[in-house]
Amino acid sequence: MAEAQQVVASAVRCGDEPRVDAGPPAQPGKSIAMVIEDLRNGGVLAASLGLREAAAAIGWNVKVFDLGGIVANRDKVMQEVMAFHPDGIALMGGLTLEGSSTKGYGPYDLTPFERRGIVLVSWHANPWPGPIAGTPVRTNVTSDPLLVARMAASKAIIDAGGRAGVVIFTDSKLGMAMTKAHAMAEVVRACKECQVLEMLDVGMEETGSRMAAVTAQLLQRYGKRLTHALAVNDIYFDYMVPALITAQQPGAGVRLISGGDGSSSAFLRIAAKSFQTATAADPLNQQGWQTVDELNRLFAHQPTSGFVAPPRLVTSENIACEGGSRMLYDPDNGYRDAYKRIWKR
Repeated sequence: MAEAQQVVASAVRCGDEPRVDAGPPAQPGKSIAMVIEDLRNGGVLAASLGLREAAAAIGWNVKVFDLGGIVANRDKVMQEVMAFHPDGIALMGGLTLEGSSTKGYGPYDLTPFERRGIVLVSWHANPWPGPIAGTPVRTNVTSDPLLVARMAASKAIIDAGGRAGVVIFTDSKLGMAMTKAHAMAEVVRACKECQVLEMLDVGMEETGSRMAAVTAQLLQRYGKRLTHALAVNDIYFDYMVPALITAQQPGAGVRLISGGDGSSSAFLRIAAKSFQTATAADPLNQQGWQTVDELNRLFAHQPTSGFVAPPRLVTSENIACEGGSRMLYDPDNGYRDAYKRIWKR
């Protein structure tokens, strides 16, 4: 419990968030293809809006290509990207790139874009920040997934008084999701009187069709032993909460905590104290700006920034600080003006 309390105490603090303050001026006249995993995912949407905001500030053209959460769309969409002849590509989400041994398809081959001199970066397309090994993706903008997982799992342990009974929702197609899910499970299992009841593989694109039935089954199977549901993304709870409301009195029983990404719907649930008690939120808008800055550095033939923005554990106690009134975690650290100064815009 002491370790969990320390993690959470650090994770909920507001203020003094870092930012980038140096880099090359804007490289003019660039066209960017933004390839999006699924615009129905609130975290992906928020980061994509940040990227578009930053692109407007730097003076670039952006065209959006949406996979719609369906990997079978990837070849067709990438052909459309190639026909667009972009200077750079921003891959937004793991489905744009990753393969899945459990689902029977391989990672997408990006070398044709590299051969044409197209610069590639990504957001949340891999568990780890920095270059993606074995690909031409020069850097991946994300927070530390292990820190996100520790925040979420530690909050569940504290909420349950050290006696958490947890189910964990993940998506086996995505390396980011599995990394966070296994890390959350490890934290819960290290708690002597806590238990991981089950880890469930539900594709994010399947949440709308599956979560109601899965929720009913979990409530029947575990009853009061189930104190918390953890998930690798807030989208699971968009569809779990209606089933919980149908099953029991609002606000009672199961509590929900997400290890990413801090969607507006999660903020609304936390503010209303409607089942979800916390989300480990990335600064999604800031990460969209960072993605543009990383492309600009590469266009200027300079190294990427190496910057990793820390996540924030958002609860009902700290939701009002740093963007909470707009239903997102958006640091009050002046990052927009800082990037504009760097770019001389």
